[in-house]
Amino acid sequence: MKKIRTMIVTLFVIGCFATGSGINPNANAQNKNKGPNSPGKSEKAKGAHKANHHNGKQLLGEKIKTNGNHLLDKKGDYTSTVDVKDGKVAGVHVKHAKNGDVAVTKYKTHMKVVQAGGPRFVYASWQFAQDEYLGTEWIGYGYIDEYGFEEIYWFPYDVIYDGDTGAIEWVPAY
Repeated sequence: MKKIRTMIVTLFVIGCFATGSGINPNANAQNKNKGPNSPGKSEKAKGAHKANHHNGKQLLGEKIKTNGNHLLDKKGDYTSTVDVKDGKVAGVHVKHAKNGDVAVTKYKTHMKVVQAGGPRFVYASWQFAQDEYLGTEWIGYGYIDEYGFEEIYWFPYDVIYDGDTGAIEWVPAY
């Protein structure tokens, strides 16, 4: 009888961890409000933000061969542009439609954060070595929108004009 009770308690605890709800029965009700000004959000939770990663080189495409300022992406009221100089990215600027310029943070990492376009699962025999950036440093330009989400545009080091000058080490927040 003791073994059965122990097994039931163990399965209950594993089930709670698997669903992410814990033992608190109101945990799912607390997470329903996810808006920017949702009630019950602590100051610590407001400071934390989720990052959305984008392949900047893929978004820029063939425009990298032309010097000047090019549109990279548009997310709501935010417009991201890239300055291209001599075939390399000289900087990323973000402008809000109503508030003007937005602060952009420059990151660096050795982890491959974004995938090139196409399927996530690719057989090793189908992938060309030239398509991979192995052991490369990645440079990302990120901004935080009004909802607390960070949009980061990643480029391989070799397409950045000024390398990692002024870049801070990016550490994923899990």
